[in-house]
Amino acid sequence: MNSIDEAFSSVKQYCRKEGRISEAAMKLWIDIMKPVQLDGSVAVFTVQSEFQKTVVMNTYNALLKEAFLNVLGLDVKIQINVVTPEENDNPLSENSNAKDYDELARRHEELEHSFEGANYEYTFATFIVGGSNEFAYAACTAVAKEPGKNYNPLFIYGPSGLGKTHLMHAIANQVHENHPEYKIIYVTSEEFGNDFLSCINDNNMARFHDKYRNADVLLIDDIQFFSNKERMQEEFFHTFNKLHAEGKQIVITSDKPPKELKTLEERIRSRFEWGLITDISTPDFETRIAIIRRKAELLDLYIPDDVAEFIANRLKTNIRQLEGAVKKLKALKHLAGSPPSISMAQSVIKDILSDDQPAPITVEKIILEVADVYGVSPEDIRSSKRSSQISTARKVAIYVVREITQMPLQAIGTEFGGRDHSTIVYSISNIETAMKHDDHLKQLVEDTIKNIRNKSHA
Repeated sequence: MNSIDEAFSSVKQYCRKEGRISEAAMKLWIDIMKPVQLDGSVAVFTVQSEFQKTVVMNTYNALLKEAFLNVLGLDVKIQINVVTPEENDNPLSENSNAKDYDELARRHEELEHSFEGANYEYTFATFIVGGSNEFAYAACTAVAKEPGKNYNPLFIYGPSGLGKTHLMHAIANQVHENHPEYKIIYVTSEEFGNDFLSCINDNNMARFHDKYRNADVLLIDDIQFFSNKERMQEEFFHTFNKLHAEGKQIVITSDKPPKELKTLEERIRSRFEWGLITDISTPDFETRIAIIRRKAELLDLYIPDDVAEFIANRLKTNIRQLEGAVKKLKALKHLAGSPPSISMAQSVIKDILSDDQPAPITVEKIILEVADVYGVSPEDIRSSKRSSQISTARKVAIYVVREITQMPLQAIGTEFGGRDHSTIVYSISNIETAMKHDDHLKQLVEDTIKNIRNKSHA
């Protein structure tokens, strides 16, 4: 094997290891490239059609350049030439060029649209199993093996950063590998909502229904953000019913179990109980060590035991922080030219905990959030309008501002259109009293406060 073949073999291995391209796409686009020349600044390949060249250059050029740089240390330009094969030399003969072009286009279109939103890096193989997540992991592998058969819907809940999203993508990737013909949709609740609103604005709900109600597997992340969005919940309810009736798999995640999602309609919460509900909790020390080791292995980084234990003892609640620490260690190792040490780990942890400090929560941010929940404008909340909906939204916003910011009451009054001290006191007292007797309002206010704080950490 000559040097260019060996180099390209290493590049392809890197692409597969990175997980940013599916195996189907690798075989369809990258494996068919023929390496011709590598002179240090240009890597030359040939393919058999203009369409193949266009797809590779538009979609995978950056990944290939990254692979050459990381594997071989070469910052190369990717050059692709189209070479028409000889008659009968392979299936893409001159007599079949048009037919094969159409077939490639069709396969590319299917590949693009049958698997929307998933991250190829998140697989079951890269998920670390421990006591905190083993039941959820087992449920997800069962669903991926036979979608629509075992646990439908599957509902996974737990705090942010513990692997719920990883498991959803792992399900999507496994199902796609086993059933490439399946239409798989992964979205966050926000993306679902944006699609819904876009189709309403375009007066084209058929597009929305075609996307979501024809899915073979539908995965929706962080469904708690459907709270108090009645039209969106209505649309999700009918989508759920259609998919479930047809035996299509539904997977949902949230930060809390269905029974605690008081601002979701009861009929939706009850449907989540048709299947399996499982949780993920904070990883124990051994699992945290294993996560650090696996991430280091993927990054080809050796971390001494004392350094791994130091990190695991200080970053206890969030897997993303652990993985981020390993990435930062690799960068420091590269800059310092020495292996990871305790002092490096101290610097990394300091940066991570500093980065994790929440952004300031302003009165404007709170008013925007409450206005969105109640379907009014920020101007309405600050105005003198007295409709029931606006008045309630205003009092909730005042209560939340006081709860989060602890601003003086006079200052709060100034922020809300110059209202006096007694009006602010009344608003806060009114909401406090109402929350004692109205569980729905209590849940709404608590969710609003939580959402605002979560966004400040984003």
